[in-house]
Amino acid sequence: MPAPNPAAHPATSSGIPGRPGHTTPNNAGAPASLRDTGSRKAIGRRARWKAPAPVRLAAVCLAAASSFLVAAVPGSATTRPPDPAPLGPQRPTEPDVEGPTNLDRLTVTTTASGPPGGLNVTFDRHSRTADGATPAAARRFVFLLDSSIRLNPDAFPICTRETVQAAGVAACPPESVVGSATGSYQDGSQVQAVAVNSQIAGGPGILLAFPTTGLILEQTLERVSPPYQSTYTWAIDELLPPTATPPRDRPGTSRFVITFGAVTHHDGRTVSYLETADPRCAHHFGLWSEFVTGQVVLPTDQTTPTRR
Repeated sequence: MPAPNPAAHPATSSGIPGRPGHTTPNNAGAPASLRDTGSRKAIGRRARWKAPAPVRLAAVCLAAASSFLVAAVPGSATTRPPDPAPLGPQRPTEPDVEGPTNLDRLTVTTTASGPPGGLNVTFDRHSRTADGATPAAARRFVFLLDSSIRLNPDAFPICTRETVQAAGVAACPPESVVGSATGSYQDGSQVQAVAVNSQIAGGPGILLAFPTTGLILEQTLERVSPPYQSTYTWAIDELLPPTATPPRDRPGTSRFVITFGAVTHHDGRTVSYLETADPRCAHHFGLWSEFVTGQVVLPTDQTTPTRR
């Protein structure tokens, strides 16, 4: 795998690091717990998470599929898809700039992992432009998870931002690692990241750490808002804050692959970071993406979990 060239990539796209030392500011909000209704009551305390729902009958798969057809993509080519997690942390305002229109597609794979219902979920985003130019850089990515999926961050040890900044991911508890990512640029360079379970603004979240540049991005766990709730329940919300590099000069990635998933032992049982109540059904996913040009896209995909 080619080594990344930080000097050639002064900004980020979908969690891709730019210049060394670039960091994300503290998030302004914390995700609501599963017992919340989307409010910010979880701020300043550790959110509580209830166990996954019982497995539903296979017949529900058909109902979920039809619901997906009408509700998964609220926007179109000429309509901006609404923000699926408006109560999450807010990115500093930055004017839109002229630039290329990104043509994104998404492929998602789900693999059974650990206990019954345990999953690894991989988002594989490809981005291009009609004329072959470098894709516009991103401002924000929101990874949308099928409504049957629950998260279990409380079962995993946490690693603080301070620890990662001071000593790197190697200093984190090994079982705090809950994912990984690889980004690719048009020039063929790649960069890798490690996702660790953490606490952000008093609630559960993920730190996406890039060892080669020192960049750390914060991802919060957010309950989705209407009109997405018929298809999704939870989202992983990632902000890419402004940098000193002008937005039009920040290169976007041509491909970004991120996997969420891990297994640990907690309270005498085996627990997966992601668990589904419908292991035999098709699962629906989306990637709401906003770019420095102001463009917003929402590619989606559906897949049925496979065994390793």
